[in-house]
Amino acid sequence: MDTATPAVTVALHDGETVVAQSSQVDARRHGELLLPAVDRVLNEAGLKLDAVTGLVVGVGPGPYTGLRVGLVTAAAFASALGVPVHGLCTLDGLAYAAGAEGLEGPFAVATDARRKEVYWARYADARTRVTEPSVDRPADIAERLAGLPVVGAGARLYPEAFQDAREPEHQSAAALAALAAERLAAGDEDGFLEPLPMYLRRPDAQVPKNYKVVTPQ
Repeated sequence: MDTATPAVTVALHDGETVVAQSSQVDARRHGELLLPAVDRVLNEAGLKLDAVTGLVVGVGPGPYTGLRVGLVTAAAFASALGVPVHGLCTLDGLAYAAGAEGLEGPFAVATDARRKEVYWARYADARTRVTEPSVDRPADIAERLAGLPVVGAGARLYPEAFQDAREPEHQSAAALAALAAERLAAGDEDGFLEPLPMYLRRPDAQVPKNYKVVTPQ
């Protein structure tokens, strides 16, 4: 599952192929949409939650509120079921999906970070990220990514900076699960991250610095 972008996306993978999947794009309803999506995917596969033997969750980068919905849900399921949970960079899922659609490297991935910024990273190919995820204004990285195809919603939001926007626009849990299955089959435990949020910047909501202190009379 992944809720680090406006896409609330869930998939079930049996180690060889995607069995069922669901994706809805709604930047404001991650908490409302995620659990019904899990139910829908399991029902489509004809399975119960206790059939799940492992979880994969996108760790971002992403905005604070949406991102933590997926991470907390994955942690709760893992605790209840007694199964492992593996973290993957959300940008890596988009890169893997782009490769499945025929895009060859090098290229970049950019998602909407709000505040007129994007989360982004460069890739040598669909499986190989060559920079750490970052958050920047599109104009500040346009020259560094000049001539490269750029995958994701961030590219479509800022066409003046990213002139070669490519599909997919939104994250897919099916691609994230397929990437995880590939790494697990290869015994590549180093290819996973701790299932902790990758924010890259402070949350929008902050405690006021100069709030009024009320003391008892």
